[in-house]
Amino acid sequence: MRILAGLCVLACLAGAGRAQDLDEELTAKSRILPTIGPGLRCVHMGADGNTYVLTAPATSVSVFGKDAKLVKNVPSYTGTAGPQSQELRAIRFGESMDVDANGTVYVADRAANAVKIWDKAGNARMVQVNAPLSVAALPDGEVGVATLREPHLVIVFDKNGRDVREFGDPEPLTDRTDLNRFLNIGELATDTQGHLFYAFAYTPEPTVRQYDRFGYAGQDVQYLAIDAAPEAQAIRREIQRQEKKSGAPIFKRVLTAVGIDRESGEVWMAVGNSLHRFDKEGTRRAGYKLYTPEGARLEASVIVVEKNTLLIGSDPLGIYVFERPDKKTSQ
Repeated sequence: MRILAGLCVLACLAGAGRAQDLDEELTAKSRILPTIGPGLRCVHMGADGNTYVLTAPATSVSVFGKDAKLVKNVPSYTGTAGPQSQELRAIRFGESMDVDANGTVYVADRAANAVKIWDKAGNARMVQVNAPLSVAALPDGEVGVATLREPHLVIVFDKNGRDVREFGDPEPLTDRTDLNRFLNIGELATDTQGHLFYAFAYTPEPTVRQYDRFGYAGQDVQYLAIDAAPEAQAIRREIQRQEKKSGAPIFKRVLTAVGIDRESGEVWMAVGNSLHRFDKEGTRRAGYKLYTPEGARLEASVIVVEKNTLLIGSDPLGIYVFERPDKKTSQ
């Protein structure tokens, strides 16, 4: 009887633990920028208070004011320019975008094999890089780039377009080199403390790795909850299956979006319509299921963490505003 009672207590405790891990429902307050939907790639809030939006295919970044009206497009040329003018007049296929504190816009133009850069005055320059997938503005005019095929995870270019350092070793997920590099594709983000975050899109366990701007690795933030284990095992089985096949790998993204609280360094990680919040030490603090105001599931592809709100975007549903649940609880 004592053994049975003990087992019952353990079962109750385990059930309580699981109950605490259950995701809460988080419903958006409203949709913003109703013209933005299909093809959404990136959203950034500028120091000027404007909202910068990249969609694909589109020839420019759309910049919206606080009243949600279109302020300008980047690039926006009205006259002739220099030798690179034709290539810098438009974005061919933008995969990623960032905006620095001075209003300089950086776009990873995958179709052009380049990072295209426009400052606030409209001056343009370009850095050639093979298959850029993500960009992050760094101090002193540097830019970090994540690519599809380069051996390191991150390449950093200075303001003159020189490759000044490369860092980050791919995770060893398979012995097949091309497949392993694909599985290590990632998304870049930064905070105000000078950290660079690399979010692995396809690793079985959703992972965000922190670096300093010089490439020294810090901690890994991983989602390792019990409910994630079966999916991770299924992904590993799929990796083994595709190892034996020729041709380009085909996988569904695991980590679909990442957002960083730029002041605190907290990480917000999206896996489908699940959103997970981690503190700056990498401890998971909460999980949420995302829904539109109409009750539809919202699978995040973009996360912007603001002081009291979250902007969460999805292709093709658009961009939605959420109250930050951690701030609401603390109040």
